[in-house]
Amino acid sequence: MNDKMENPFLKRIFRIPFDNIRAEHVEPAIDVLVKNAQQHIDTIADQTRTPTYESTLSALEDALEDLEWAAGVIGHLESVATYPEYRSAYERVQPKLSRFSTAITLNDKLWAVLKRYAETAEAANLPSDRARHLKKTIDDFRRHGADLNADDKKKIAECNVELSELTTKFAQNVLDSTNAFELILTDKKDLAGLPPSAVAAARQSAEAKNNPGWRFTLHAPSYIPLMTYLDSTSIRENVWRAHNSRAASEQTDNRPIIRRILQLRRTKANILGYKDFADLALEDRMAGTGTRARGFVADLREKTEPFFARENEELEAFRATVDGDAPIAPWDIAYYAEKQRRADFDFDEEELRPYFPVDQVLSGLFATITKLYGVTIEPSHDLPTWDKDVKTYRILDGDAHLGSFYVDLYPRENKRDGAWMNGLILGTPPEPHLGLFCANANPPVADKPALFTHREVETLFHEFGHLMHHCLSQVDVRSLGGTNVAWDFVELPSQIMENWCWEREALDMFARHYETGETIPNELFEKMASARTFRAANAQMRQLGFATLDLNLHCEYDPNGNVNVVEFSRAILEAHAPTTLPDDYAFVTSFSHLFSSPVGYAAGYYSYKWSEVLDADAFTRFQHEGVFAREVGESFRRSILARGDSRDPMESYREFMGRDPKLEPLLVRQGLT
Repeated sequence: MNDKMENPFLKRIFRIPFDNIRAEHVEPAIDVLVKNAQQHIDTIADQTRTPTYESTLSALEDALEDLEWAAGVIGHLESVATYPEYRSAYERVQPKLSRFSTAITLNDKLWAVLKRYAETAEAANLPSDRARHLKKTIDDFRRHGADLNADDKKKIAECNVELSELTTKFAQNVLDSTNAFELILTDKKDLAGLPPSAVAAARQSAEAKNNPGWRFTLHAPSYIPLMTYLDSTSIRENVWRAHNSRAASEQTDNRPIIRRILQLRRTKANILGYKDFADLALEDRMAGTGTRARGFVADLREKTEPFFARENEELEAFRATVDGDAPIAPWDIAYYAEKQRRADFDFDEEELRPYFPVDQVLSGLFATITKLYGVTIEPSHDLPTWDKDVKTYRILDGDAHLGSFYVDLYPRENKRDGAWMNGLILGTPPEPHLGLFCANANPPVADKPALFTHREVETLFHEFGHLMHHCLSQVDVRSLGGTNVAWDFVELPSQIMENWCWEREALDMFARHYETGETIPNELFEKMASARTFRAANAQMRQLGFATLDLNLHCEYDPNGNVNVVEFSRAILEAHAPTTLPDDYAFVTSFSHLFSSPVGYAAGYYSYKWSEVLDADAFTRFQHEGVFAREVGESFRRSILARGDSRDPMESYREFMGRDPKLEPLLVRQGLT
């Protein structure tokens, strides 16, 4: 690009021109931004006067801001609107970004300046947030190898670049493998058991591809109803096996990638002086060590196992009364569990779907936030988007513009699976924030609005909790604001939001039948509430299985040995599953939480359960003082959301609750007492 103004990535702006971004912009922008950032870092590292906070830590944040913004936007588009040329550009810049990021913490001159500043009188008398910023920066440099010799620094840099490349490829393989599968059914008899909503969605999917009949994919809105309701065992088995062997063969084979990622993580940890990668990753998190995280998971598993065994015995007994004594296969679990739930509670979750049209769900979500935190949310029409279905909104606190955000709700083949929140711009007061949340929920069918399951409603509330953590931040130090908290604390603001999806007072604000406008009938609400803890032990054991697998891969598994990583993983997950798993079960090859980022949730998947303990306990204050008690919402906003990582997370929690967290509220909520 000859004219820098033509490249939308070269200057950090709030109104991101998503409608004008092209693949050809990516690499030239990163080259320029890396060069600019390096020049700023060199200036910091070359200073000879007595360093100050402004000339070191603050200057370092400023030096990286434009590059971090551009890299975030580039990565976001690879997740939601990728195409071959864009993917190639994204792959080319990942090593460059990794080399640059690694070089910062391995820069001898910069490290010397930071250490020199840490010994000054000014550093000894910093206000608490700046003092925390200094400590975390010094610790972060040490943890990333600043004190290593030159040879070891080179090895760390090489590890980081390769990890960046491999984890990018892992994520792409999962997306490609997911998109490669489709099932076309042309005989209506094969659809027996499916609810009308799933049949209509499959028909619409087939028509969009100019196919006859009904089309099913491995994306959640298609996969989950099929596994839950379809009567045909053979079709369920076929789709289940496809889903649980994604990225395990041929061009998208992630098995060698996983082994190499684990080798690199172990090598990196050992060079840095840690026993294993878990201890490296968890040193700055609430758990502190892999041993403590494993102890937490083991304790929760021990408390859950008796209930887990009983639930599985009950499902086996129920299946025997329905279809005989044949053992239950993995592709039968969701199907028979749904039948058992209907029998035990006379409850079919599909009955709830008409009460959750998309516009009302979003309105109810926003109204909940207004009641809790006093902010208002309204549509915005001044932000370009990356897809026609993406909506934009802004958040106001009185007349003050706190932030804006994008909502991207439905699956596309150029979009990765799952649900997530991203922060595109984290402002420092009084600058506004910019963020987004994405899901892969059930899209509109024919002339009906998108009608969500209750679980999809929970997902939206969950991701919006992350967004509030971002957009209600009031931290002056950018790197300590918003969701930049310990990884095992970051899920508290999101998971606590799911509680309002079960409160009648909240549901009545938005859960209204899309045709009649009626609220959920009392009888249906009571059934829903009664069924809430149905197979809760199985749900918990599933999460504990993922957490155990994660920790064992990063603490025990020898990636240089002869043990097959898929077999190793299968054995662990089978110990947490209600039935045996077949030999081709390879869930680990699509376990993006662990392997689609150089760190991410690696050695940290336990965080979901750790944060769930915090959320269940924290919600008891709302239960005691009122689920919409304004003073409690304001306290949560002030103590948790606004503070980011400007202090120790347990200090923030204690300020809100007045004490340390307790485990019992989680077990009570799950019915596991």
